[in-house]
Amino acid sequence: MVLLEYGRDYFRLGVMLEFQGVSKQYGDDRYVLRDINLSFPKGAFVALNGPSGSGKTTLLNLSAGLDDPTEGRVWAFGQDLSGLNKRARSLLRLNKMGFVFQAYNLLPVLTACENVELTCLLQGLPAEEARQRALTALTKVGLQDFAGRRPALLSGGQQQRVAVARAIAGSPEVIFADEPTANLDSANAFQLIQLFQSLNRESGVAFIFSTHDQRLSEAVNFCVNLEDGRVVTKETPGDKTKR
Repeated sequence: MVLLEYGRDYFRLGVMLEFQGVSKQYGDDRYVLRDINLSFPKGAFVALNGPSGSGKTTLLNLSAGLDDPTEGRVWAFGQDLSGLNKRARSLLRLNKMGFVFQAYNLLPVLTACENVELTCLLQGLPAEEARQRALTALTKVGLQDFAGRRPALLSGGQQQRVAVARAIAGSPEVIFADEPTANLDSANAFQLIQLFQSLNRESGVAFIFSTHDQRLSEAVNFCVNLEDGRVVTKETPGDKTKR
């Protein structure tokens, strides 16, 4: 089994997500993932690297229980996702996970603040507390002065930061981000990477990215390199040591 170990911190923080012999097949013979064995500790800051079609997005979808493996098991926060019904998976995602999508996925009729507080309202928080959490999250991403603007009046970089605020407002333990810097220019991409690092360091929220962006790959604590649906190497970006 490939373990993403952070020295003794791995044992202190514990396992958040685990893949046990996971394969994913579409159709009769098209395997997107083959025999994946990985463990991610709480507080992880990990990049999934690989060319298009290597299985990065499928791995994220399986991690969140948005898809089911053809073979093997995925465990999240001590629960076998295959044993959870649709409602139980939805509640797990709502309370434990956050998502940052490449296309932002903001609701155009809502303001930035309303987009962010929606997660908190779905969690059942009172309206006032949800609003306060939304404003706090927007402040963390530097958009407190844009809370009343709708997405159409925000730049691409600002919309992506609203999406990050929405992801963190519900106090998740992990945020999954699919190519989060793909649509951003260099300046905005750099700011977003710094924001992710700060949130991971200060709040302890884990991040698992799929990415082609070398800058993001070099900023994480660990890289998992995929090729043709298999883990081919894992490395720490600082020394590029294959393990």
